[in-house]
Amino acid sequence: MLNGLLDWLETLSTNPWFYVIIFTIALLDSVVPVVPSETTVILGGIAAGQGHLWLGAVIILGALGAAAGDNIAYWLGRRSGGWLKRRIFNGDKRAARLDWAEDQLAKRGGMLLVTARFIPGGRTAITVSSGITHQDYRRFLAFDGMACALWATYAGTLGYIFGDRFKDNHTRAFIFAFAAALSVTVLI
Repeated sequence: MLNGLLDWLETLSTNPWFYVIIFTIALLDSVVPVVPSETTVILGGIAAGQGHLWLGAVIILGALGAAAGDNIAYWLGRRSGGWLKRRIFNGDKRAARLDWAEDQLAKRGGMLLVTARFIPGGRTAITVSSGITHQDYRRFLAFDGMACALWATYAGTLGYIFGDRFKDNHTRAFIFAFAAALSVTVLI
């Protein structure tokens, strides 16, 4: 199913409607971490490097979609925090883990938001946890906005560089850009 989705995204990436897809998938990935948002932004960057899309719009819509999704995840955590605490964090050990997470988010929340944006699944865990633990929303917005802008710029630019370099081979451009993105994720 995932291969079919990736093939479909690659086919659509030269269409102007792909801007809407970038925003939507970036939004969904923040709530459902199996959605390939980084891949989509990279494909948008490749299409921009080959002259089909505008890189600025790819980056802006990727960042806005990611920020919108992160806000949904934050508010889901905040609104359902009491229920989650009762269901998932019951017991002394689990409650201690939640207390530890709350302390870490209070001390390092900004840096955690920025680095988690580059780790699949990590972004959802940190944004939901920020809501559950009632982290300051204005602080969350500031760091999350920075994280989303950095993430979309890096993914779109990687795609653009390799898309321009391999204008005749869309697949090769994607493989090189994705490998570079994966390397950054592993380093983080």
